[in-house]
This record gives sequence, C-alpha cells and structure tokens, in this order.
Amino acid sequence: MLNFSFQNPTTIHFGDQQIKKVTKEIPSTAKVLVIYGGGSIKSNGVYEQVKDALNNHTWFEFSGIEPNPTYDTLMKAQDIIKKENINYLLAVGGGSVVDGAKFIAAAALYEGTDPWDILLKQQPVKQALPLGAILTLPATGSESNGNSVVTRDGDKLAFSSPKVRPVFAVLDPSVTLSLSDRQISNGVVDAFVHIMEQYLNYSVNGKVQDRFSEGLLLTLIEEGPKALAEGSKSDLDIRANIMWSATMALNGLIGAGVPQDWSTHMIGHELTGAYGIDHARTLSIVLPSVMKVCRENKREKLLQYAERVWNITEGEEETRIDQAIKLTEQFFTSMQVPTRLSHVELDESHIEGLISKLEQHGMTALGEHGDVNLEISRKILMQAL
Repeated sequence: MLNFSFQNPTTIHFGDQQIKKVTKEIPSTAKVLVIYGGGSIKSNGVYEQVKDALNNHTWFEFSGIEPNPTYDTLMKAQDIIKKENINYLLAVGGGSVVDGAKFIAAAALYEGTDPWDILLKQQPVKQALPLGAILTLPATGSESNGNSVVTRDGDKLAFSSPKVRPVFAVLDPSVTLSLSDRQISNGVVDAFVHIMEQYLNYSVNGKVQDRFSEGLLLTLIEEGPKALAEGSKSDLDIRANIMWSATMALNGLIGAGVPQDWSTHMIGHELTGAYGIDHARTLSIVLPSVMKVCRENKREKLLQYAERVWNITEGEEETRIDQAIKLTEQFFTSMQVPTRLSHVELDESHIEGLISKLEQHGMTALGEHGDVNLEISRKILMQAL
C-alpha cells in the first residue's frame, strides 16, 4: 500500500427530512447565496424545504447552473456576492451545481486578475467562501470532495482544492424519486467509473481499498437496474444505497494509498467539451475501450475484477478478461447508456480533433503509469468506434 494522508471533514446528514439540519449548520449571522440549476427544486419540494430551513437567515438566490457548468454563467454570481456581501454559499442540486458553487466560492476571493487561471493554469486556491450542499442527484461525489469541473468555450477543465470542499452535505434519498431515467442512469454510471478509476490499476496490496471498491461496484450493479425498473422506481432503499455509493465512490476513502488512473475521465471531458455529450455517457463509451487497450498494464486487477465482481473463475486469463469487459458493457447497456462512439453519432473523422484538444490541455501522459500518451489515447478512441 502507498503512503497517504486522509481527511474528510465534510459532515454528512443522510436520510429523510434532513434538509432541516441546514438551519443549524449555517451560522445565523451569515449572508447566504442559494445556488441551483434549472428550477426542478421548485417542483420536487426541495426549494420549500430550503426556504423553511433558512427562515431566520438572510439569503439570496442564483439559478441557471447548467448540467456542465460554464464559466460565463458562474461569473455572473460574483455580482450578487459583491453587492450583498455574501459570505456563505449553499449549493442545491446535482454534481454540476456543486461543482459550479465551488468555482464561485474560489473566484469570489481569488486575488489574481482572471479566475479562469484556477483551471487553465492550475493557480492554487488560497481561500474560498464556505460552502454547504444539498444533493438532489447522486453521481459525482462532489458533495464531499474538493473537485470541480467547469466548461468555457468548449474547454472542460478541472481543479481541486480542500478550500472548496463542502463544510456539510445533506443527502435525502427521497428527493431523487423525481429524477428522470436518464439522470438515474447517468448517476449510477458516473459513480461506477469513479470507482473503477481508483480500483482498476496495478496492485499495491491495498486489500481494504479493493474490498471497499468491489463492494461499491457490486452495489451499483445490483441496485442500478432496479432504479430503472417500473416495479421498484419508488423504492427508497434502492435510492439510498445508490446515493451513499456515489458519495463513497469519490470522497477520498477508496483512493487513499492506491494508484489512480483518470484517463477515462480526461478523454471523456473532451467528448463533453466538443460535442456536449452527458459526462457519464462519455465514460461508458471510453472505459471499456481503456480496459481493452490497457489490458496488459491492468492484467492483475482485471482478473481480480473478473473474479470478485463478476464471479468469473474458470477459463484462460484472456477469456476471463474478455468476459469481464463484456459484462461491464452489458451493465452499461442495462443502464441505458451508450458504449460506442457510433452510438452518439461520432466516427473516425472526429478523433483527430479530440486528440488535438487533449494535447492542447496537456493531457499527454495519462493513466496510473503516466504512459497513456496521445497515440494510446488515439487507440482508445479508435477502439471505441
């Protein structure tokens, strides 16, 4: 196991009616900016719960955060922050809203001339406004980590800082009952690939991390399709297990002390930036191809994955690996997401543009070994056709 330091100070309030905990989590003297997306929180009852929780607070609101939050939209919040002397943010929504709020929090106190440099030049975040989160769509784990992804002019870039990790997060599975099948599918697949990026690497004998990861993968494989099935769409236990799995997938726990990949995400970001494809759907396209192209580097863990997650214990090694990849693709298909570029109407003619973007963004040494260069990324995309 690799050396590591682990701390996750985000307080989690999990369960029904937990939004009321916001009342005591945010100081009564704070001036709060409630940040949300397209307004679905006003139709599913969450907005009213937030209003009740903030009844004795001074608060304002900023809406319109996109599914892939854009720099231009996020910067508009700065006018409200300055005008009203906002000193606390509350993100209400899915991962994109939380990601966007993190950038808003960092940009509000950024001392440089252009906050975009936080992403473009990876300028360190020295200070940020405190942030809380009410999660309505389990997927990214953003509610308890310091990661954020923002899009500007077709460039989808990420930054990470402990300064923007939410102080607290509310996870109420009942609010996810109003999600569409597409949102459910995207959330489950996003969480699944988050786990795989931290699990499917070379072994460092991190038995605890591996077992955690395998348990989470099995939970998503078991519960994900149920959440789409007509007879169990309103089952709160299913939603609760999915919600907690998505949080655990990227709160730092399973990635502590083990190598991590993230090549699937970096390549996927280019697909979203260039063609607006849902983030999770880029991952379901790219991951199987990464597993195929990088199978030698990942051989030991692929065999472990085949045995422990898919119960494949017989046959030659190559056959077992092929079966595990095939079952992964079948799981994605059961979650109603694409597994080929052709499924989203892209072909070989689109690949060079994606490679150029990877080069432009410095994504030339991806993977757990840093050996996924542009040529290997090209092979991955070609394999995904």
